[in-house]
Amino acid sequence: MQTRIHEKFISLFGSSGTQFSSAGRINLIGEHTDYNGGYVFPGAIDKGITAEIRINGSDRVRVFSLDFNDFAEFGLNEEDIPSQSWARYVFGVCREMIKRGAPVRGFDAVFAGDVPLGAGLSSSAALESTFAFALNELFLCGFDSFTLARIGQMTEHNYCGVKCGIMDQFASCFGRSGCLIRLNCKTLEYKYFPFNPKGYRIVLLDTCVKHELASSAYNRRRASCENAAAAIRKNHPEVSFLSDANRLWLDEVRHEIPQEDFLRAEYVIGEVQRVLDVCDALERDDYETVGEMMYQTHFGLSRLYEVSCPELDFLAKLARRMDVTGCRVMGGGFGGCTINLVKEDLYDSFLARAKKQFADTFGHTPKIYDVVISDGARRL
Repeated sequence: MQTRIHEKFISLFGSSGTQFSSAGRINLIGEHTDYNGGYVFPGAIDKGITAEIRINGSDRVRVFSLDFNDFAEFGLNEEDIPSQSWARYVFGVCREMIKRGAPVRGFDAVFAGDVPLGAGLSSSAALESTFAFALNELFLCGFDSFTLARIGQMTEHNYCGVKCGIMDQFASCFGRSGCLIRLNCKTLEYKYFPFNPKGYRIVLLDTCVKHELASSAYNRRRASCENAAAAIRKNHPEVSFLSDANRLWLDEVRHEIPQEDFLRAEYVIGEVQRVLDVCDALERDDYETVGEMMYQTHFGLSRLYEVSCPELDFLAKLARRMDVTGCRVMGGGFGGCTINLVKEDLYDSFLARAKKQFADTFGHTPKIYDVVISDGARRL
């Protein structure tokens, strides 16, 4: 990929630039906890976005996407926003940096990626982090990694119409090979945990289905959590987010809130604890406990939070029957991937059976993505 990018850069702009890269991400555990002030547990992966960039001495940005085979040119004022949706990510990063006082001017760039689109691996965050890291270095802006992650998040909010949390950009900017990152979404404190599963592999099975996660479905679940937290807060004023509560406090208000709200809150409170349990297990190299927590998360997302679907449940049940160490739906739900922790000696037979039985049941084969925990944003 680096060679293809470089050859295109030379053909478009005549001489070499500098190459930078950033990563997509997985989240091992900690789903729907971010907006509840809980923990997430992501890591950067060995799939991402790479760009070759060079300052061009003008006030214009010229950028080519190899994946879209498309060229965009734009200025750096607010009214210069490009029409192409992919180019708005690059424009947004520039604007967010300029708003923070950065001396960003014109540059030339060619980029490409190997993050599977639509698989929930955050290709957009990888794109934002690649350009934020590169421009920070090339224009000597002096921003720290946390500010670069915020710049990516605000790019989504202000230029791409997605009110996302900070986990994806955080993982892309802070990713470290062989480590996952426990991020407290309320305080933004973080800690690295070693993730070196010798004898195991992490593999994603993509159902290739996306049952529309209508904003109303997401908003209803978020409202349920806020309603449960508000009920608990009457007895325990220190509860700012649902993650501050415990199961006993939730039981106190069981008959004061709708059953649906109770089930959503039950899942979240359990999930916050599961992240902590997984971190403890990793410090003991106890991957069997890690896997069991993943299965518990899938059960909660399917039965309590109700964001799974038949295709995801099928894969999780098959994984359990085949003694796969851990499996769960990854991401918001209603389709997408399962993330699987598989012993190496079971890997081939699991994938063969999963592909055949899934195809027999649903009429198409799931896509397979092996991932390795890797470094985040960097100069190549």
